Amino acid sequence: MSIPIDSNPFAKLGLPIRFDLDQGSIERAYLQQLASSHPDAGGTVGNPESDSASLNQARATLLDHEERAIALLDALGGPSASSCKDLPDGFLMEMMSRREEIEEDLQSRDDQTHARWEKWAREERASNREQVSALFGALAVPPSSTSLIEIRVLLNAWRYIERLIEQLDPEYDPQRADFR
Repeated sequence: MSIPIDSNPFAKLGLPIRFDLDQGSIERAYLQQLASSHPDAGGTVGNPESDSASLNQARATLLDHEERAIALLDALGGPSASSCKDLPDGFLMEMMSRREEIEEDLQSRDDQTHARWEKWAREERASNREQVSALFGALAVPPSSTSLIEIRVLLNAWRYIERLIEQLDPEYDPQRADFR
């Protein structure tokens, strides 16, 4: 199963459907598609604003590692976050314990303590990114549903870590936060 070109950021920018894209290739593809769709360059007849907006959205999606992983999983026919809410074994218990530690430590209002927890969360995010990249790189063709579920489970943990990073931001306001 593949997603339509209009909602598939890889197809929209003419890039291969894979996780290990570098920022430079995404930017080049974006600029090439933007230039070729411009009416002055003989681009397609349509709504230039919506064409530009969809190219901007595709670019933004692929530049964000987490969003790229989600789009890739969608393109491969993997489960959505709403259909698979599983987390890695022991993850939730570990995070509950970490959150207690974080809350206790942050009560001290010490900048070094705050910086230590931010560093820890960013390292966790990097670890999730590496694991997801390895799983995408090892997929068989066609991918098995078990492999796609395994990726979804890691993406769910990654989302949890992203929310934690957002909440560690000193400017974070839970009353105005955008919960997904």
